[in-house]
Amino acid sequence: MLQLTGVSVRHEIDEEWGPARPQNVTAEIGAGEVVLLLGPSGCGKSTLTLTVNGLVPQVIDAHLTGTIRIGQHDTRTTPVPQLATEVAMVFQDPDAQIVTATVLDEVCFGPENLLVPPAEVERRAEEALRRVGLWERRHEEPDRLSGGGRQRLAIACALALRTPVLVLDEPTANLDPAGVEEVFRTLRDVTADRDRAVLLVEHNLDAAVELVDRVIVLNSEGRVVLDGPARETLQDHADYLVELGVWLPAATLAALRLRAAGIVFDPLPLTPGELAAALDATSALPEPRRRASLSVRDERAISVRGLSVLRDAKPILTGIGLDIAAGEFVAVTGSNGAGKTTLAQAMAGVITARRGEQSGTVIVDGLDPATADPRLLAERVGFVFQNPEHQFVTSRVDDELAYGLRVRGAPADEVEARVGELLDRLGLRELRTMHPFLLSGGQKRRLSVGTALVTRPRVLVLDEPTFGQDRERAEELSSLLDGLHANGTTIVVVSHDMTLVAEHATRVIVLDDGRIAADGTPAEIYADADLLAATGLRPPPLARAARALVNHPHWHGLTRLADLPASESGLPALEASK
Repeated sequence: MLQLTGVSVRHEIDEEWGPARPQNVTAEIGAGEVVLLLGPSGCGKSTLTLTVNGLVPQVIDAHLTGTIRIGQHDTRTTPVPQLATEVAMVFQDPDAQIVTATVLDEVCFGPENLLVPPAEVERRAEEALRRVGLWERRHEEPDRLSGGGRQRLAIACALALRTPVLVLDEPTANLDPAGVEEVFRTLRDVTADRDRAVLLVEHNLDAAVELVDRVIVLNSEGRVVLDGPARETLQDHADYLVELGVWLPAATLAALRLRAAGIVFDPLPLTPGELAAALDATSALPEPRRRASLSVRDERAISVRGLSVLRDAKPILTGIGLDIAAGEFVAVTGSNGAGKTTLAQAMAGVITARRGEQSGTVIVDGLDPATADPRLLAERVGFVFQNPEHQFVTSRVDDELAYGLRVRGAPADEVEARVGELLDRLGLRELRTMHPFLLSGGQKRRLSVGTALVTRPRVLVLDEPTFGQDRERAEELSSLLDGLHANGTTIVVVSHDMTLVAEHATRVIVLDDGRIAADGTPAEIYADADLLAATGLRPPPLARAARALVNHPHWHGLTRLADLPASESGLPALEASK
């Protein structure tokens, strides 16, 4: 159904064609195959998906060599509207494909343009919206949905087209754990008849590993370095994939760390159940490491009292009250639409009381965001948006990093030094002259984090900071946050990544329907099965494996890869894994 032959794509950088990403990709995907495309951030995964439906090069200007065929159609010459009858696409950024005023109209839009009869359009739309849990919200405006809600809407739009080829670029990136399970249940249902070809770009291998049949791996240059059956490819080449910096299932990362401590796995486990079975077959397991207790200062970094937020008369947050001490690392989590992003924006001063839509008080580092000088507030509090493009204001990567310092009048040599340091730490130096909007999704995310870090704020609030990152870059970002935390910066992270929360947060605040449902340590939150079920959360894979152990109950409370025993000269820390 899908045939790629020698596909290379170059984008223009500084009026010259940049390096090919991807580069010389040749592959075929047949009916019934679900193929996972893996590779480090910036290797060209998203670009490759855009060649499949003709957007590259017909709509997005790029230099394409090689051929891509969908059935008998050449995607270079077949008009994009005609290709829409063959290929449905879920973009990495759902906002890039939402065009109508209501959720129902959005799902109907594609079939209507393909001249599907009205009754059939309605049937398809209802079925797709029910599958993703949005039927009851079908009359709402798409921009009133949470980021995860818009992601589910984009998936529904693709399903309603019922095309023979389905391409999904990180379809679960903004979803809560229950939503991730729902999407993969839907994909299993959609692919059960084995009459479609599915190309999937996905970092969450814990959810994807039992769905995909085959894995194609690109290296950092965008070349195919592995192509084979999913299970064998991930197990037999795990060490190489670690070197590439791509994601592996959490169970596999745990096994690699334990292998360095002398525990043998043959074969390597890919799921929590397989890891638990292998560990139970081991006669003795050493005591896990314990997180060292961290002291926090007596002063408050953030104080929230009676915070309520309405949007179109609908309550988003209701009566929120909390204190965050200076030096804490707090994770805010909960299901899609629970109010996490709104709370983070309020704590960072991005939204303040206006037109009666917000009440209560927020004090951040001694400042009231509603009345504080914006420049002083931005110097004290850094914020990273869920969508990186919402905070870009310049036309170059290095200028974007420098902007916050320049508007404060920082000396030129200081600006140059700080920007240079971040370009190196975030792997963006070679892209410093590129327009931020032309970066890959992962590169945009790193740049957005850099713009918040460059002023060295005392409070840092980040909304899904590791979204779209390969494992190596996610670990670098997490390590960077840990370093800031160790030096006294107060960190607040909104995240659906349960392993990120377990590995790095010292405190977890769970929101449910705009209210605080729980507030405790990661271990306390993950031990409360009723809370997790009610709020759409799940324990991280390692915690599920540890809790399933029969012969080693002293491991039942384990939640972090960092707490696994490992040799002093073993693997480097394999930290946050989805």
